[in-house]
Amino acid sequence: MSSRFFIDRPIFASVVSLLIVIAGAVAYVQLPVAQYPDITPPVIWVEASYPGASAQVVADTVASPIEQEVNGVEGMLYMSSTSSSDGSYGLTITFEVGTDPDMASVLVQNRVNVALPRLPDDVRRQGVTTRKQSTGLIAVVGLVSPGNRYDDLFLANYVTLNIRDELARIKGVGGLETFPAKEYGMRLWLDPERLKARNLTTTEVLDAIREQNVQVAAGVIGQPPAPTGQDFEYTVTTLGRLVGEEQFEDIVVKTGEDGRLTRVKDVARVELGARRYDSLSFQDGVPSSTIILYQSPGANAVEVARGVRQALERIGAALPEGLELTMIYDVSDFVEASIEEVQWTLGEAFVLVFLVVLVFLQSLRATIIPAVTIPVSLIGTCAFLLAFGFSINTLTLFGLVLAIGIVVDDAIVVVENVERNMRQHGLSARDATLRAMREVFGPVVAITLVVMAVFLPTAALGGISGMLYRQFAITLAVSTFLSAVNALTLSPALCAAFLHVQGAAREGGEGWLARFARRFDEAFDRATELYLHAVGVLLRRRALALGAFAALVAATWLVVRIVPTGFLPMDDQGYIVVDVQLPDGASQERTAAVVARVDQVLRSIDGISIVTLLPGFSPINGNASSNAFGFACFAHWSERIARGRDVFAIIAEVREKLAPIQEAQVLAFPPPAIDGLGQTAGFELL
Repeated sequence: MSSRFFIDRPIFASVVSLLIVIAGAVAYVQLPVAQYPDITPPVIWVEASYPGASAQVVADTVASPIEQEVNGVEGMLYMSSTSSSDGSYGLTITFEVGTDPDMASVLVQNRVNVALPRLPDDVRRQGVTTRKQSTGLIAVVGLVSPGNRYDDLFLANYVTLNIRDELARIKGVGGLETFPAKEYGMRLWLDPERLKARNLTTTEVLDAIREQNVQVAAGVIGQPPAPTGQDFEYTVTTLGRLVGEEQFEDIVVKTGEDGRLTRVKDVARVELGARRYDSLSFQDGVPSSTIILYQSPGANAVEVARGVRQALERIGAALPEGLELTMIYDVSDFVEASIEEVQWTLGEAFVLVFLVVLVFLQSLRATIIPAVTIPVSLIGTCAFLLAFGFSINTLTLFGLVLAIGIVVDDAIVVVENVERNMRQHGLSARDATLRAMREVFGPVVAITLVVMAVFLPTAALGGISGMLYRQFAITLAVSTFLSAVNALTLSPALCAAFLHVQGAAREGGEGWLARFARRFDEAFDRATELYLHAVGVLLRRRALALGAFAALVAATWLVVRIVPTGFLPMDDQGYIVVDVQLPDGASQERTAAVVARVDQVLRSIDGISIVTLLPGFSPINGNASSNAFGFACFAHWSERIARGRDVFAIIAEVREKLAPIQEAQVLAFPPPAIDGLGQTAGFELL
């Protein structure tokens, strides 16, 4: 019998369990941490810009050629695009779950390259970008100027020059967007009357600027071949790209027959301003620059968020006076809070199982033996999670919570049988253990196989639901397997070493523990007699038993039909999103006025701490002057949950107070249950 080997060599059995624990502990520190398993389909993003074009022109000249080529790329599930009135174009290609995002990006890029010759020159000059990007939000960062010392143009450019690149270098950041998109640009306001008087067109002015605003390689003086006696070489440095308003004003647009020069300042007003003015950003009603960071596929959300916070500390220390950097939202707060709650549940389950086992076994020595199984099985499971490429998430931890009550079963079977042999047959601990293992070796293996057979089929389910619960099923199966290994190795070794016959507790002891044990045994014996009597009655009245079983099956079917179904419940993730839509063609001024009212309403609601609104931007309705989008971030859970200010209460009040705004359609909704699966909680219609 294999268990005899470990009974005779308890140190070896202990080493086996220690190796399992060490392997699990080493794997634990390497496992990524997430709210849910990484089940979001890979997404490839194609972006282009056609300055000055309407949404219809963008759809006809940019979207149509690209989508004709990209459609049907290998592994594609579906694609969706947005052509906005600001000339921007975005195409999202969603691939099958499990597709390599790098390969998907290459395949899409090849298709886009085929469409490039059919795109307008201005679009090709701006560039068409193809990149892989997770749609999972990782953090939102805001830069503000208290007291409005700096305008949003300065803030946006400061982010571009000093913050954007450092945040983009953080490991696990898949992409980022900045709002407003107001890089500095030289703006030329052409005067039609002056152009007409000088017989010039807008195209001629643009051509002149392009020809003279270039970086020229002027060459080298004295470079071989050169005349004999040349002692030096001089690199010719010329004025390259123009940088000041005066330099642009002096660009020669036309030369008359008499040598008269027409410069840009003769037909236009030149000023340094923003390249685009079609988007704004407000944080708590103050102009700001907002950075939205997205997680790269498979990255550790908690580690990425920690890296973002560390980077913000370094950047914040170097900020000039009058600027303030704020972490508006951090996904790690919710992930860590969720994991912490499950970890508390894990500890509570351990204590509860320990107490239940102690009550029934009525021996601390006997209770410790199955209790040792719990950490060995749970910690050892982490090694298998790392090997399978899983993460520490809500479902794997939930599997471990459920496993606590399962993994002790095998060890309890061993301990109870050893104690029974010691009491009934008067055997020593070692002899009783040997006899007990001959009796229960097969049943322990059978129990383990049955439990694993219950959960493992769940891992074979297809689709997103199958991937979601696969980690849960395998976690339970692995922990059950390790509990069987422990029950057949360490548990019998501990039984032979530590157990002894207990007589005082059950036979004549007068302490309160002894009295409790006797009364508990008497109550348990009566319950056992009632159970056996009920079983006997059911065996004699099989029709009654079958009828009760059929009634239970029917009731179960009825309840399943009545109870509402859903993919995942809505969680309090610490923020909601707000979408504002005015009538098409509404000006930025009208939109900003409505956004100001929305901001005041949101900031007046108890539980909301920071409000960020972005007029001109909307991932739902497209970028346009009539649209806006934003985030209302809540105070920490510890500050509001006790007061009943959860997401359901807050969003109900938000909707009630936003309803009187008639100038626009204002919607507030929670984020999706799994970040990256849609833009909001609920349905996404394609």
